[in-house]
Amino acid sequence: MSSTETVTEERNRGEDREADIVSDDEELPVDEIFHILQNERRRMVLEYLQETDGSVRMRDVAEQVAAWENETTVQELTSDQRQRVYIPLYQSHLPKLDKAGIIDYQQNRGVVERRPLARQLDYYLNADSNTNSAAATGKEGGTDWDDYYIGAAGAGAVLLLGAIFELPLLSIITGIGLSALILLMFTTLTIGQYVR
Repeated sequence: MSSTETVTEERNRGEDREADIVSDDEELPVDEIFHILQNERRRMVLEYLQETDGSVRMRDVAEQVAAWENETTVQELTSDQRQRVYIPLYQSHLPKLDKAGIIDYQQNRGVVERRPLARQLDYYLNADSNTNSAAATGKEGGTDWDDYYIGAAGAGAVLLLGAIFELPLLSIITGIGLSALILLMFTTLTIGQYVR
């Protein structure tokens, strides 16, 4: 094969690859997002890349995913544990993420980099880690918001009862002022829950 044919073939391959990739400002269809995230290894790859800046070696990604899967550290991984993760990532998962435009996977150089399109998956990845922490701690996202709402309801009930029985400090507050105070408690809680 001549060098001209090789260059032309590489250029055509690059054009095919560009046709497959969704542009960085395009929205991924929800079905595509769920299809990408249905595999735990792909989710782990994306979680690892969330924590890194720039390019990382494919080997580093594979080792960290293997460590997470085997609930150990990278240093304590066996060769078999590394191999069981490395091969599927190399042959299947990373090319799939690359084709979708989520990552830039340069297989010949062994380098992986997160693309801007991956930000669309962050919400789902964070929801997954919140679910995992909820299962571990019994709390959603590390905070048990139900307890805060129950506390606010209790505080509201105490304020209302205090106003009904005309307790010294609460008898000063008008009905509208008391309503505004209780509403402020719940508004603050709601904003705090969704802004965090």
